[in-house]
Amino acid sequence: MEEILGFLENVLHNNNRPWFQEHKNEYLKAQDNFNALAEQIIAGVQKFDDDCEGLTLKDCTYRFYRDTRFSPDKRPYKTHFGVFVCPEGKKSMLGGYYFHLEAKESEYLGHNMMCTGMYMPDTAMLKTIRDEILFNAKPLVESLNKAQGFVLDTEHAMKRVPNGYPKDHPQAELFKQRDWLVVQNIPEKRLSDPHLVDWVLSEFEKTKDFCQWLNRTVGVNKTVETQNFASLPSLDF
Repeated sequence: MEEILGFLENVLHNNNRPWFQEHKNEYLKAQDNFNALAEQIIAGVQKFDDDCEGLTLKDCTYRFYRDTRFSPDKRPYKTHFGVFVCPEGKKSMLGGYYFHLEAKESEYLGHNMMCTGMYMPDTAMLKTIRDEILFNAKPLVESLNKAQGFVLDTEHAMKRVPNGYPKDHPQAELFKQRDWLVVQNIPEKRLSDPHLVDWVLSEFEKTKDFCQWLNRTVGVNKTVETQNFASLPSLDF
């Protein structure tokens, strides 16, 4: 873990191609170490969520090189590693389990964390989720209660209940959600724990019902979502 985080710190302060080429062996070692960690997480998630069976490392991890074509930020490399264990792989647009390591002082997320759910589901998916809450919110509420240690991410929530949904509904606040993620920061002391992966998996398992509820709810729209994937914001964490 120290080698992974140390490399990310170095990239943060030396995010340029000449430095990277001189230290490429450090990158390869850090990448190999993270991949080994990611493979353990993937295998562990598959044990408690069989919707994630059959996934490979490539299905769940991301390029370290940034796509700068349409970005004013031309720094070529990321300052984080992530693995997203999701039914049918990271491009399916379904809910999954995301583990994230980041350099200190990086401004990407600003912390090491793990989360479960969907990032920026499209309009059709949001409507399906909201309609399910409208008529039968109990399973969702129960799944959120089981996810102890995680909190619902409300950063991008709407300020008002969207049109077409009752403001006096018992779960009216949930109609405001744009992202459907439960999040937990990873304490720094955990990163040096030899049982880190066991802890991560035990925490993720608490969110299984939430993740499966999301995927069952939007499953009917999966074909449409996949076809529209190219028009959605980049999910290249």
